[in-house]
Amino acid sequence: MSDVFVFLAEQPILLLFVLIGTGSLLGHVRVRGVGLGAAAVLFLAIGASAWAAGLGVDLEIPEELGTLGLTLFTFSVGIVSGATFFSSLRRSLGQILAMVGVLVTGAVVAVALGAALHLDPAVTAGAWAGAVTNTPALAAAREAAGDATGPTVGYAVTYLFGVVGMLVAVTAALRHRREDTDAPPALVNRTVRVEAGSSPRIQDLEERYGDRIKFSRVRRGETEPIRTADDGDLLLVDDLVTVVGPAADVDAVTRELGHTSSHHLEVDRWYLDMRRITVSDSRAAGHTIAELDLPHRFGATISRVRRGDVDVVATDDFLLQLGDRVRVIAPRDRMGEVSRWFGDSARGLSDITPIVLGLGMTLGILLGAVAFPVPGRVFSIGSAAGTLVVGLVLGRLGRVGPLVTAMPYTAAQAIAELGLLVFLAQAGSRAGAQIGAAFASGEWVRIVLLGLVVTTTVAAGLYLVMRRLFRTGGTRLAGIMAGAQTQPAVLAFANGRTGYDSRVALGYALVYPAAMITKILLGQVLGGL
Repeated sequence: MSDVFVFLAEQPILLLFVLIGTGSLLGHVRVRGVGLGAAAVLFLAIGASAWAAGLGVDLEIPEELGTLGLTLFTFSVGIVSGATFFSSLRRSLGQILAMVGVLVTGAVVAVALGAALHLDPAVTAGAWAGAVTNTPALAAAREAAGDATGPTVGYAVTYLFGVVGMLVAVTAALRHRREDTDAPPALVNRTVRVEAGSSPRIQDLEERYGDRIKFSRVRRGETEPIRTADDGDLLLVDDLVTVVGPAADVDAVTRELGHTSSHHLEVDRWYLDMRRITVSDSRAAGHTIAELDLPHRFGATISRVRRGDVDVVATDDFLLQLGDRVRVIAPRDRMGEVSRWFGDSARGLSDITPIVLGLGMTLGILLGAVAFPVPGRVFSIGSAAGTLVVGLVLGRLGRVGPLVTAMPYTAAQAIAELGLLVFLAQAGSRAGAQIGAAFASGEWVRIVLLGLVVTTTVAAGLYLVMRRLFRTGGTRLAGIMAGAQTQPAVLAFANGRTGYDSRVALGYALVYPAAMITKILLGQVLGGL
């Protein structure tokens, strides 16, 4: 086996893909319905490199590849989450501050227990960084301590349970998925006959229901042609109108206006046609639906938008991205024109928009390298947090002048998954190469105990605070736990268990930047003790 390891050590690219392919294969193995998914790549890399180190072979993937994978991953997560991140930031500030409080508590526990176990403060600082699986925090601790060996030993011993412990916590959180109340509701269509004599305006009704409903078609009386609904339309007695939205809201607006009609306007294609169209032309992407002015441009309207596997109501302020699938209702003779205007090409699903990718990654890496002064020293947030922040901003903007700043959802997901696998393989090979020397230390039992307590404190603290204080749903909590741990393997596990539910990525992106900054600062504080 030594010869095989020597050969792989000389071929780092081959080693990378052996670990990715074999690890992913193992990740598909399920025991009682539970599998590791992409996290299996990390554990395989740790095991293989530790085995090789025992035979005197350094089986480690270059760190530059790991950095490339991690930054591609964080940038893509930011792009995907940017559209919803900032809208949820204000109402989620309490959760971010609570997460910071839990991390600080974990650091206090580490210092107290490390002293009780008679561990060197430098080893304690590294063990804490490993328990919260954060390499930049390890680097900060090593710099502050002026010691490269002690923190590294502590980190290598506690890292493995830092991942496994949080995987267990995420599994516990996902047991409550069925109780989640923040899931995107399924949308329904209904044709309503108007009986209310108050002649309500469509725009007023949509605003009253918080833009959770959309009026798509309207017909005056029994003989008038069906046309697309306009915001300024007044609904008169005996009008027929099609309402789109969550079942509860559609029920409420039906009771307010009249009753469910036996007619189905959406079935009648004589006047209007309906088609799912892919947004692949840059002139449509990066604009809100209101900015497209489809009623006046084509006599058309959009009732729903599908991003990934989720359908949402097409509100006026919804920002379209390349790859979105819009349900367009338009006059039959203009549907072809509408389709050509949006592009309706499969390229809209797969275009990686290299300008955005290149410039966004450049800005993110530069941001991560900026040195921010703090009392007594300076610190940088690192390229991972930098690319995430830039990705969030670009995803939120959607467009800067003629340049579309977002990326198709499917393309971003593919880049994120590839980047994640590359990072996990590199991180595992590095940790495995160090773990043998770490366990050769007579302190390893005490270090393991410290790591177990710190990881459990952080995991249990997040679970209790988010569930009891903020009533966070299990799906979103899984993403928050992965982000607070700054651990892509945990995110990959949560995504695999939930079928890439968008709430997981949003929870991850919500807390990741604050978690990264907090850990770097705490690593410097602990290393300087």
